Amino acid sequence: MAKYTREDIIRLSKEENVKFIRLQFTDILGTIKNVEIPISQLEKALDNKMMFDGSSIEGFVRIEESDMYLIPDLNTWVVFPWTAEKGKVARLICDISNPDGTPFLGDPRSNLRRILKEMEDMGFTNFNVGPEPEFFLFKLDQKGEPTLELNDNGGYFDLAPTDLGENCRRDIVLELEEMGFEIEASHHEVAPGQHEIDFKYADALTACDQIQTFKLVVKTIARKHGLHATFMPKPLFGVNGSGMHCNLSLFKNSENAFYDTSNGELELSETAYQFIAGIIKNASAFTAVTNPTVNSYKRLVPGYEAPCYVAWSARNRSPLIRIPASRGLSTRVEVRSVDPAANPYLAMAVLLQAGLDGIKNKLTPPAPIDRNIYVMDKEEREEAGITDLPATLAAALDQLKANEVISAALGEHILEHFVEAKEIEWDMFRTQVHPWEREQYMSMY
Repeated sequence: MAKYTREDIIRLSKEENVKFIRLQFTDILGTIKNVEIPISQLEKALDNKMMFDGSSIEGFVRIEESDMYLIPDLNTWVVFPWTAEKGKVARLICDISNPDGTPFLGDPRSNLRRILKEMEDMGFTNFNVGPEPEFFLFKLDQKGEPTLELNDNGGYFDLAPTDLGENCRRDIVLELEEMGFEIEASHHEVAPGQHEIDFKYADALTACDQIQTFKLVVKTIARKHGLHATFMPKPLFGVNGSGMHCNLSLFKNSENAFYDTSNGELELSETAYQFIAGIIKNASAFTAVTNPTVNSYKRLVPGYEAPCYVAWSARNRSPLIRIPASRGLSTRVEVRSVDPAANPYLAMAVLLQAGLDGIKNKLTPPAPIDRNIYVMDKEEREEAGITDLPATLAAALDQLKANEVISAALGEHILEHFVEAKEIEWDMFRTQVHPWEREQYMSMY
């Protein structure tokens, strides 16, 4: 249902003294881009007549087909509370279209809409997502560049004075609430300098918009506190990395399609079990998208609470998938491998497509693993049918390219450009000589 009309936005921009509007979109790699226009151009933007050069955006289009149109989603209107008193800055998130009005196939947001349409064609009305993004706060140096000096020595749920990031985190929450977020929890995470802010679940498209907005707000407010916020999955060796657990549920109108009181002790529906089976079947292939950097795989190792084994459970947190205890409308599947470097629109597209694959093909999941997988040896894991997630970005890309379901979730254009960019990234890392190698080998050989 529409929150804002064209007239609402014109009126609100005057009431709020808005002077500039950022027409925002996300590229294939998950980076937020924007075209900023003065308020005098607002009506032109609302008429879908704002054009930009798509050839200047990595992985979009060739120079000879560069004209793209920005189509604002009116429901994403928000005024940034921290902007200057002389005139505020507002934001509209846009879909990208070709000059003929058709959706641009390289637009991650439009691509997610395509997979949501497939879901609706199967009889579901909503795919809800509750993300749990984590981040680190580091101090800035005198030049405003990030250091490796943490802002605190806190641990899980610690309070000040141990948690020196508390004031920054509180200001982030206040800004988010002013922008319409419903914040459910805010706390220090396990590692020193690590924080988590959870906001209420929403439909997948809104949740992805919120993730991108959340990252922007966190980085902006952190800098005002003399800090650098990073969503890099594993910035420090020897401590937990940052994840973005995703709580997923499918609905048919007001009914949670994952909940069935008559179906066993867990009260999970057949649809839920099939969805879990689809996630498990396609996990190795979607990992390249949900964990898209070389650094992502430094987090997916045993010993730091991040899942590196493909299994599911309702009782422990070591597998890829956990079923939280809440039931009724809150029945959900938590995928724990996703990290905050992921492009959320692509990540939700592949997770949804994986789950729908399980439902379409009536797949049955393996038995749940209700013991700590980290203490099982390789033979025990093999006997239980537990496989490993890919250990490197290169291995994950190989799995992605070989999997028709996840490739289709991205579409030909995004798949081609995503894989190309990530293979270059891996090759740059692979051919670089790292300090560890010099420490190990310079004296020895």
